[in-house]
Amino acid sequence: MSQMPQQAALSKCPSCAEPLEAGDLFCGACGYDLSAAPAPPADEPTLTMTGAPDEDVDWPEPEPATTGSTEPRAHRAADVPGTDSGGTPLHAPQPPASGVRFDRPAEAGEPAEPEEYPLQAPDPRAEAPAQVCVACRAGRVDGDGYCENCGHAQPRERDHMERESGPVAAISDRGLRHHRNEDDFTVAHTALPDGSPAALAVVCDGVSSATRPDEASTAASRAAGDVLLAALPRGTHPQAAMHEAIVAAAKAVDALAEAPDGAREHAPHQNAPACTIVASVVASGLLVVGWVGDSRAYWVPDDRSTPPARLTEDDSWAAQMVAAGLMNEAEAYADERAHAITGWLGADAYELEPHTASFKPDRSGVVLVCTDGLWNYAEAPEEMAEVLPPDAAARPLHAARVLVGHALDAGGHDNVTVAVVPFPTPPEGAGSA
Repeated sequence: MSQMPQQAALSKCPSCAEPLEAGDLFCGACGYDLSAAPAPPADEPTLTMTGAPDEDVDWPEPEPATTGSTEPRAHRAADVPGTDSGGTPLHAPQPPASGVRFDRPAEAGEPAEPEEYPLQAPDPRAEAPAQVCVACRAGRVDGDGYCENCGHAQPRERDHMERESGPVAAISDRGLRHHRNEDDFTVAHTALPDGSPAALAVVCDGVSSATRPDEASTAASRAAGDVLLAALPRGTHPQAAMHEAIVAAAKAVDALAEAPDGAREHAPHQNAPACTIVASVVASGLLVVGWVGDSRAYWVPDDRSTPPARLTEDDSWAAQMVAAGLMNEAEAYADERAHAITGWLGADAYELEPHTASFKPDRSGVVLVCTDGLWNYAEAPEEMAEVLPPDAAARPLHAARVLVGHALDAGGHDNVTVAVVPFPTPPEGAGSA
């Protein structure tokens, strides 16, 4: 229930200042009629420094900022009572003699910063928070990426990479035994001059016995990808574009062996940066592969009604033994020299011989472009097809994850990289592979 407001009680007589008691209607000393005394003025509310202005107040519009200042003024000097013509409060306290110079005086209604909390820019010399080891969750990580407590190497960005571009996807993983990932890849899609789509994948495997193999694989994959993306839209035949891409990749790796002054940093026998390369282009019903080294490309049809196939031949000791008829494939690849490569990209390589091949599959499928970190665990085309999910063309990234997972589950002794490139149903009348 609401009540009528009552006048506030007076503590002393307004006429003679005699103390009063609660409920007195007249002063006991002088007889002053207390009911006629005016009520004390109501207190004005105090706004906090961050309090919003009353919505009922008609606040003046702020003036546009003057040239040379980006801070809008809250009021004009004439709008603020109690200030002089320059806008300075008439009774403002003087700032302490602290040696600090302010570019402009504080305006009325603008709270001054407390002295004990001065505003200052972050110290650029301040150290970033220390990274905590992902293994022991206690040790600090040093500048080389190892835990100072348990010695565990911390994950690097390159340890596991996944990428999709249009219909193609690829994954590269450090594996379980290597201290770093020396593989790299490029996946992309573009359009031919007639507007039809083209997809490409480049996979490179750094030669671990060489210097800076990780840099070599990165340089090669990027250079080859750049050439393909530039050549295909110009109308260059995919097989010719593939040859140009491998040559460009070789030059990019060769350049890593040069010192800044152009002199050779490594003699041919000093293990200059090196890598292998394998690439694939799918465009206009054509499947083109190119390679140097022992990284491979496989073909797996979607319907599995025809057998899968390996599309590349290794530049390796084992392949030479088989080609010469000196060993069968099982004997050659069981030899400890099997993975010694006879062709690679690098300043210390023999004469560059890019291999290219062109196919016209008569049905849809996928091309798998991979390093030996995968095919070591699924060497035969039939083994690779068995591991590959049946919906690989529709879900290429998922398929790549399954393949990499297979290699890791089988031991993961090497870096593992695979790209999955779907090959769509060819137009009527296309030839067979």
